[in-house]
Amino acid sequence: MKQLQRLFAMLLVICFANATMIQAAQAALVTTEQVAGMAAASPQDSPHARLGALMTRADVQAQLERFGLSPDVAKERIAALTDDEASRLAQQIENAPAGASDVLGVLLFVFIVLLVTDILGFTKIFPFTRSIR
Repeated sequence: MKQLQRLFAMLLVICFANATMIQAAQAALVTTEQVAGMAAASPQDSPHARLGALMTRADVQAQLERFGLSPDVAKERIAALTDDEASRLAQQIENAPAGASDVLGVLLFVFIVLLVTDILGFTKIFPFTRSIR
């Protein structure tokens, strides 16, 4: 019986660990004008131009300087990229998550692990739990 309870508790811990790794997707409506604007992209929207425009942002320049790279050197390196390399880099930047962190998921995972260890009798953290021992 005790082994069955431990097996069940371990199964719950594994299930909750996997549940915290789920990422949410976000969607928005796209207007006809936006779709038409994407289809009629000008040559100025080349990957080199998009990356160059990205380098003019103050937050990007500050981050580059924190990494020890001057914005001028970064612009030179972007200019030295081939079209394929610049396209892949621009696509990678566009698809990257925007500063997302799953702090709530991590806190929930830690709480559940501590709760399960409390119930199994390995720890005594929460006063509202009873140990199965």
